[in-house]
Amino acid sequence: SRGAHPAVSAFVQLIFASCVGYINRKFFQNGFRALIKRVPNMDSLVSLGSSVSFVYGAVAVALMIYGLENGNAELVSRYSHELYFESSAMILTLVTLGKYLETRSKRKTSEALEKLIDFAPKTACVLRDGKELTIPAEELAAGDTVVVRTGDSVPADGVITEGNGCLDQSAVTGESVPVDLSVGDRVVSASVNKNGTFRFRAEKVGEDSTISQIIRLVDEAANTKAPIAKIADKVSGIFVPAVICIALITAAIWLIAGESADLAFSCAVSVLVISCPCALGLATPVAVMAGTGKAAEHGILVKSAESLELLASADTVVFDKTGTVTSGKPSVTDIVVLSGSESELLTAAAAVESGSEHPLAKAITAYAVGKGTAVPEVSDFETFAGRGVSASVGGEKVLAGNEKFITESGTVIPADAKAEADRLSSAGKTVFLFSKNGVCIGLAAVADTLREDAAEAVSELRKMGIRTAMLTGDSKAAADEIGGRIGVERVVSECMPAGKEEFIRNERESGRVVVMVGDGINDAPSLTCADVGVAVSGGTDIAVEAADVVLTTDSPLGVVTAVKLGKASLRTIKQNLFWAFFYNVICIPIAAGALYPAFAFRLDPMIAAAAMSASSLFVVGNALRLRLFGRKSRIKNSENDVKGDRYMKKTVVIEGMMCEHCKARVEEALSKVAGVKSVAVDLKKKTAEVALDGETADEALSSAVIAAGYKVVEIK
Repeated sequence: SRGAHPAVSAFVQLIFASCVGYINRKFFQNGFRALIKRVPNMDSLVSLGSSVSFVYGAVAVALMIYGLENGNAELVSRYSHELYFESSAMILTLVTLGKYLETRSKRKTSEALEKLIDFAPKTACVLRDGKELTIPAEELAAGDTVVVRTGDSVPADGVITEGNGCLDQSAVTGESVPVDLSVGDRVVSASVNKNGTFRFRAEKVGEDSTISQIIRLVDEAANTKAPIAKIADKVSGIFVPAVICIALITAAIWLIAGESADLAFSCAVSVLVISCPCALGLATPVAVMAGTGKAAEHGILVKSAESLELLASADTVVFDKTGTVTSGKPSVTDIVVLSGSESELLTAAAAVESGSEHPLAKAITAYAVGKGTAVPEVSDFETFAGRGVSASVGGEKVLAGNEKFITESGTVIPADAKAEADRLSSAGKTVFLFSKNGVCIGLAAVADTLREDAAEAVSELRKMGIRTAMLTGDSKAAADEIGGRIGVERVVSECMPAGKEEFIRNERESGRVVVMVGDGINDAPSLTCADVGVAVSGGTDIAVEAADVVLTTDSPLGVVTAVKLGKASLRTIKQNLFWAFFYNVICIPIAAGALYPAFAFRLDPMIAAAAMSASSLFVVGNALRLRLFGRKSRIKNSENDVKGDRYMKKTVVIEGMMCEHCKARVEEALSKVAGVKSVAVDLKKKTAEVALDGETADEALSSAVIAAGYKVVEIK
């Protein structure tokens, strides 16, 4: 206090510094334990710097007391200015403050995880013995019938058995648009029912539910180390003992040069404190936490930090076809009417196929029902394995099957119908011909439909300089058709699981970093073999377990986001490591007194502690920039959409379109034009709405429509 005797002031400082040291005793416990084991760490530097300052101050107090007892006022006055208790306390205080702020910053990187935990439902309404009971979600058992009303959260994964709902699945998939689900559809835990009431059969509960698996994966990934982190670990093991040696050499040089012990001691302590490699230790883990947290927000579950780093280095992305770039579910793509009306054809087709259990037959029935077709009763239903089916519909004999089956029944297939069937078959589609009382009335083509954003995903990857390929067990015709439409550079057809794994292995042996994207059991070997295996939403449990990254959406664009996020995370880690090394290279000489002879400038240990903490906070702040990932691009795209630069839209008025078949042909023709992102044909308006990713000449669009057999009236 003001006016107090120097010895009293020194003693008060000693007491306060002791209290600060006791509160932060963990630094000393960890630091000196590491020194004894000959594995010094960051705490070793902090504890050494603080301890030396404190001991020097304690010795100064003892000498002041000695001077008082012997009447030596000069000794008391000299050592009253050589107390370093404030440095001892401030080193600990600033480092602790820095760690506190770092902890708060790290906590922000885990907000996605905390939100997921909050989304996990706490209760479930179950139907038992005919009564509805509300129970804790953890008591839910597989097989329970769960009731979900408007506003309720889905407490487990399962299948809807009754009713329907409009579910917000953004907590799990990252998609903000609610989806309508009904009987037979799957629901995932943590989805929120926005409208409707339904019951579902619980299948995956507790730790097996999707939300619980997401929480576990994100948590595990945040606590793993990336390969680049090993560099920091090795450097820290060499760096700490090197700094201790530099501090001792610094003190010795100044003493040999004839400077005071005060200067020598101050410079040595500053070296110890300012070189504390906190920033080096934080460079990788904070960036990994930020990266995996942001990935979770985008519906990407990264199982390990190593996967995040490898994504950044990927130069080849290989897609499995079925269920990845396609929906994995067969649907009707073409209907051609040869006799009668389309309604009559759909009625006959739905009726004769309604008795079949074949997935393609079910697709035809579902298509007809979706068009409002009433399915009549049938009799005398008969199946001819691998060929077709027959039945009596309203007293008329109806057949459905392949060309050989229809021909052998005595039905004559018109030449134009045969040519159309051949064209559809060559495009990789399965063609069903239908006859009624010996007359060929039409045909339907069924295929696994392409995901709408598959081509965009491939285009984005190629813009990033990444090679793309597609593997499938389908025929060459079907594979080439899909591969051509999405724009992959290489297509491998008729490829079995062992063949897929061999392809991935060969790519890796040629020096490429390969990302494999799949969803099925047959993809598990190749997912495991790849540098990074990516499983898409809806994939089998085996595929999900074999993968390093899991997408909670079925959009191939998730792969693009994952690669971009991996690159952003690795770039941030490298920036952090550079800053940590650069900081030490510049600051250690200054702390050692390199500027003192010329400018009489030196760093006080207290200022050195503040600089060290500031460097750590800089590293954390840089890592937190990953939280902004995706915002800039969304804003940019939004602006471009408004200007019309990115997705320019043109309307093509077409003459001659009469049916769904015509619509499909026009869509197919326009989608193959370079620069066309999407096509939406409206039969009633006789128009095709074309979204263009860049400049595309009207002549190219017009030529494509004319080549398909139709006339272009206007392009606007």
